[in-house]
Amino acid sequence: MGEYSGASRSAETPQRADAQRNRERILAVAVTELTRSADTPLSVIAKKAGVGQGTFYRNFPSREALVMEIYRHEMRQVAESADQLLCCREPDRALREWMDRLARFSMTKAGLADAIRQATSSPDGPAKPKPDTLLQAADRLLRACEEAGTIRPGVTSDDLLLAIGGLWQLDPASGWQERAARLLDLVMDGLRVGAPGRKAPGA
Repeated sequence: MGEYSGASRSAETPQRADAQRNRERILAVAVTELTRSADTPLSVIAKKAGVGQGTFYRNFPSREALVMEIYRHEMRQVAESADQLLCCREPDRALREWMDRLARFSMTKAGLADAIRQATSSPDGPAKPKPDTLLQAADRLLRACEEAGTIRPGVTSDDLLLAIGGLWQLDPASGWQERAARLLDLVMDGLRVGAPGRKAPGA
């Protein structure tokens, strides 16, 4: 009996690994296809991901479920990059580079934004996930900058996202990069006004 259970567990492990790979493959293809067009049929996504309809719908029973998972996944990716940047950049440089990543996410996912709007527009549809992970990431960056004395004290993550809200007014189909960089430089200059200066080591 015990021997059979052990064999069963070892057989389940590769099955779980295969299921996880299938899920990740579906998400990767879906990000690309839905960014290109919000109306991409789910059957096309399943085919390009190399999975059958049954496997697809076991992972994502509806278009709304798929879109919401993509949205959460993409937000997590941007949020997690904040800690990666803080590990290898000065805090103010990390904050500025993180804002660039947020801009790229916002501008290059225009089709995905359309898919999210479609998924959440119906009265009985899912609610759009709150950007809590982005706010938390922004707060970590701001607190690190404040501790280093490179930005004015008291700026909140809500303040920051409101200040860079102009990003969402840019046309993703235009040459948005230069305008976005100029906007974010202005925001960063504003954050530095009133900064007490870098603290001395051990202070």
